[in-house]
Amino acid sequence: MSRVIHVFRTPDRFIAGTVGEPGERTFYLQAVHVKRVISVMLEKQQVKVLAERIGAMLDEVQRRFGASIPPPETDLTDASPLETPIEPEFRVGTMGLGWDSEASTVVVELLAFTEGEIDESVVLGDSEEGPDAVRVFLSPAQARQFVARAERVVSAGRPLCPLCASPLDPEGHLCIRLNGYRRGAEIDPSDIDIDALDDPDDPSNDPSDDPDDLDDPDL
Repeated sequence: MSRVIHVFRTPDRFIAGTVGEPGERTFYLQAVHVKRVISVMLEKQQVKVLAERIGAMLDEVQRRFGASIPPPETDLTDASPLETPIEPEFRVGTMGLGWDSEASTVVVELLAFTEGEIDESVVLGDSEEGPDAVRVFLSPAQARQFVARAERVVSAGRPLCPLCASPLDPEGHLCIRLNGYRRGAEIDPSDIDIDALDDPDDPSNDPSDDPDDLDDPDL
């Protein structure tokens, strides 16, 4: 059975979006043209990498070829949610990225995940053999907008702990830098083993009285 390549040469939308609560989100890319909608599922890191590579490629195209490329965007022209129902065609494995100099467009290709390696010639190619794919052509302005939205989607997850940089869950966070305790956490006195505490007035607890400690090079 020959592969299926879903081509969008003039998409109305090409966006990243998620379904689910922070910490349990599923990430999607979605291409839309009129009533035609194709969605694919992928990992958060893949969205992040794709956005970074598109941004870097636009900067490189402008530097090398003097192409008219808009600056990075901060405001979104499309903040609407994903089109529903969301029915992913496949989970993304390999991603391809190119520049069509004749049309001055960014070419994004998303290939279905397959076991094992795939021939590199399949990426951005029209071979009848290989994984199914979604191929989207974006103007530089559309590409900048995709990057801006993708970056916002990626960063909209759980906030990071300022101490250990681990994601903060809504129900709380056990910080490894605080030995599992939160700031302001209350300790039940019944949990303290009194016998295990050293008496500061007991001279036997003074480590300086131990002659073996004087030979420790770490002191």
